[in-house]
Amino acid sequence: MDNNILVSIITPSYNQGQFIEETILSVIGQTYKRIQYILVDGCSSDDTMKVVEKYRDKIDIVIHEKDKGQSDAINKGFKLATGELAGWINSDDILEPNCIEEIVRLFKQKNDGAIYYGSLLKRIDGKGELITTKKLKVPNKGFLLNRNYDVIQQGSFYPLHLLKKINYLDEDIHYCMDLDLWLRLLNHGPIYSFDQTPIAAFRTWEGTKTTTGMLKFLRDIKRVLLLNGSTGITRNIIKIYYYSFKSRVRKALIPVIEYSS
Repeated sequence: MDNNILVSIITPSYNQGQFIEETILSVIGQTYKRIQYILVDGCSSDDTMKVVEKYRDKIDIVIHEKDKGQSDAINKGFKLATGELAGWINSDDILEPNCIEEIVRLFKQKNDGAIYYGSLLKRIDGKGELITTKKLKVPNKGFLLNRNYDVIQQGSFYPLHLLKKINYLDEDIHYCMDLDLWLRLLNHGPIYSFDQTPIAAFRTWEGTKTTTGMLKFLRDIKRVLLLNGSTGITRNIIKIYYYSFKSRVRKALIPVIEYSS
């Protein structure tokens, strides 16, 4: 493929030294080579930076400073991005080798989109073993608002000019900033998906589940839905989100609590 489109990838990081090497390798090992890689670490206290230094010559920009949360860390990367497309991969998730190649191919075919993503996503455990593969087709904004809030953030990329236009991630949202981002982006263009094979994997690993975390999650969901056009938060919607929380919180709760502390 002609590598004439630059893609910016951001990895926000905090104390996930046991996983971050796999993440870095998945980015620098892409079959598509015109990539700007930005890593934003919130002053990890584990061996994260030792791993980062091992691959420092493969990472275009490294930021190592305190931040105000995961959304703030990702936004720091977005604001330094120079690619035509930009997205992020968390420091415990991975991209499949063909991820960016397929996203760029899709973008070249349909360049009016606001979101480009893979509808198939692997779920792996702490050892990197496959648990399952899920499929999620998101046709439009109404689907997210009224039927299924879930999004596939891993392996999703967005035109940088649209990220700038909507002022990036909302830094007051910690659990579902990806949902909020998708809803706002979909005011500016359609969504397109690569449907043949998984192009990313998200990792689930044991974490503490607390009442405080549950309440924060539900508050985030309510705020995001209302801000993006929902006419009301019904008991049925909250029930759906409550049960969806179990699968989502395994990978979101500990990093968010650490980022917020």
